Amino acid sequence: MDVCCLGILVADAFGSPIDDIPPKGSLRLFDHMELHIGGCAANAGIAMAKLGLKASVIGKVGDDVFGHFVTDTLKSHGIATNGVAVDKTASTSFTFVVVGADGQRRFLHTMGANATLCEGDVNLDIVKQAKILHVAGTMVMPTFDGEQTAHILQAARAAGVITCMDTVCNDRVKDYLPIIGPCLPHLDMFLPSIEEAERVAGTSEPREIVRRLHDKGVGIVAVKLGPKGSYVFGNGEEATVPSYRVKALDTSGAGD
Repeated sequence: MDVCCLGILVADAFGSPIDDIPPKGSLRLFDHMELHIGGCAANAGIAMAKLGLKASVIGKVGDDVFGHFVTDTLKSHGIATNGVAVDKTASTSFTFVVVGADGQRRFLHTMGANATLCEGDVNLDIVKQAKILHVAGTMVMPTFDGEQTAHILQAARAAGVITCMDTVCNDRVKDYLPIIGPCLPHLDMFLPSIEEAERVAGTSEPREIVRRLHDKGVGIVAVKLGPKGSYVFGNGEEATVPSYRVKALDTSGAGD
């Protein structure tokens, strides 16, 4: 196995175009409604599979129609799903994605089964079979985030697996360091956005961010700077990687 993606799995319902929400008691029409798989672990795993890599996904879904949709979609891409746990009491994580006429999106999200994912749900045998463990969705897995994630990363590294982490913006938490801090010494790669990195490192200057994170034990830090690209530091080298010049039709999934 090339990559094991461990983290959030979501069913995403997209409505478009929607530029405002109607007042209570009223109705507003929109043109399109679609159901797609979402969540960092699912999106990353599918991207890896499309690149020709062998991928597995570890996460949690509810015992409901959305949970079956998520696992079936992963399987359709050739992704191993034997690490996906089923919660009999929690619903599958769900997002209503409101897409405006300009392609910009807003999310209405319920954490569902992602909130109950815990260290005990993670099959370490699957993790150890991979070359890389990619933890995707930190900051919206309240049970698993922090010390439990650090334990899995440490075990993976001890087995010779390269470790990587991506984060999700959680506006309910101002200081990310108490949650992400325990994981940093066990990360070969860390991929936060600039907004997330600021809340971990306590500064908004990219070079200072990567220096502080590197000092805490991270091997390679890549800070995503939106349209400016990414700033990458590791192994004594630094680089600014520009973003691709594209016409944005829909930004859904762009963070993954």
